[in-house]
Amino acid sequence: MAYTTINDPSAHFQTKLYTGNGSTQSITNDGNSNLRPDWIWIKDRGSNFDHKLSDSERGSTYTLESNTDIAEYNDTNAVTSFNTDGFSLGSNANVNDNTANVVAWQWAAGGAAPTQTYKVVVVSDSGNKYRFRNSADSATFAQSAVTLDLQEGGTYTFDVSDSSVSSHPFVIGTSANSNEYSTGVTYKLDGVTKTYSQYTSGFASATSRQLIITVAASAPTLYYWCSVHSGMGGQINTNTTFGSTNFDGSILSVVSANTTAGFSIVSYTGTGSNATIGHGLGAVPNLYFVKRRDSAGNWTSYHSFLGNTKFMRLDANNAAASQSTYWQDTSPTSTVFSIGTAGDVNASSGTHVAYCFTEVKGYSRFGSYDGNGNVDGPFNYTGFRPSWLMIKCSSHASNWFMVDTTREPLNPVGVDSILQADSNASQLTSTDKDIDILSNGFKCKEVTGFHNDAGRTYSYYAFASAPLVAPNNIVGLAR
Repeated sequence: MAYTTINDPSAHFQTKLYTGNGSTQSITNDGNSNLRPDWIWIKDRGSNFDHKLSDSERGSTYTLESNTDIAEYNDTNAVTSFNTDGFSLGSNANVNDNTANVVAWQWAAGGAAPTQTYKVVVVSDSGNKYRFRNSADSATFAQSAVTLDLQEGGTYTFDVSDSSVSSHPFVIGTSANSNEYSTGVTYKLDGVTKTYSQYTSGFASATSRQLIITVAASAPTLYYWCSVHSGMGGQINTNTTFGSTNFDGSILSVVSANTTAGFSIVSYTGTGSNATIGHGLGAVPNLYFVKRRDSAGNWTSYHSFLGNTKFMRLDANNAAASQSTYWQDTSPTSTVFSIGTAGDVNASSGTHVAYCFTEVKGYSRFGSYDGNGNVDGPFNYTGFRPSWLMIKCSSHASNWFMVDTTREPLNPVGVDSILQADSNASQLTSTDKDIDILSNGFKCKEVTGFHNDAGRTYSYYAFASAPLVAPNNIVGLAR
């Protein structure tokens, strides 16, 4: 069995340095693989400009700031598009000031052409209605005829083989209960492709039934309905933004997930009551950052090494604190994470976004360690050479410490390139916050509250430049 499933981390994460021009420009990545980013985190290295975070699920122009609690805002002159190998910028000085030195960290989520299967059933709910099963096919979502969010370019299979659906041919049209829509649609009965009329007429007698749609660019708003009975279905939003409806939680979520790299972007609308949210990773997340979008609210983070009773804030230097209204004192599962009644994570009718991560051997690591207050500081094994590293003291107040090997390619790092996720401060130059980046982890080299004070506990978040052992059995080299 291969040590890791990811031979080239640059297919999933890259750091890009660029120089602003004060106008418009397109930035092209320079990793071994092309990377179409789904989440971009930008910081002007030389100015006290706020961190700017945008993603493909909310839309490239919608911006959040890691160092503030402000609501999402639409800035059409910041990140203007996500491209096949990079991104484009407008003239906003925060991301493109003339002659400015800027860093952009980029992660790939579900991408431009996701695939998703939905299993459909029929229930009696003031008349027959369509409902959807969860990804494990172990439960039916509690609401009927819900509105679906599908992504342009995505391919969606509606499995309508359940016996409850046999007398209710499931079809898609441009209006509720009429006007069949055929662009990108394939009908199958017992594995054989059929015409629309063959599909509807032979529906009841078939054992296996599927409607498959690849959502076209600029597709209209669609509707799913029964070709025989009216009032059973609901609306389908066909979106230029990314992400697809997820039925795993008690609240509907929209998810764009990269299960290979263990990263998903999750959007949902809060209820103010205890709930669960589907994250789409197919594995238990180790880390997630949650931010309210429609109003001011703190960035609240869950970390598996802190446990389900604690949280930290990305926009503040606070130590970890306990509060059951954030995670319900409940650990996430391979399908959902739990949220309580706190407005930061679950405001009634409030819109929220979560960035979720699960460790992938040889590519990402989210851990903790104790500082020793010595220049011969602790070594932390990651199983790869980190290209990006963030550290936060969880036991005491301290800033979020961020370094990467693109800005400082040679050891020690942290001498000329410290940025702080919770501060708009420009890049910090220091001689007493050094870390050595090694082929299999990192080692603290100084006594500092950022990453190595005695008697303090630290959390860390690392992504690879190269695995220690790649799938091709090549061993990484220290430097």
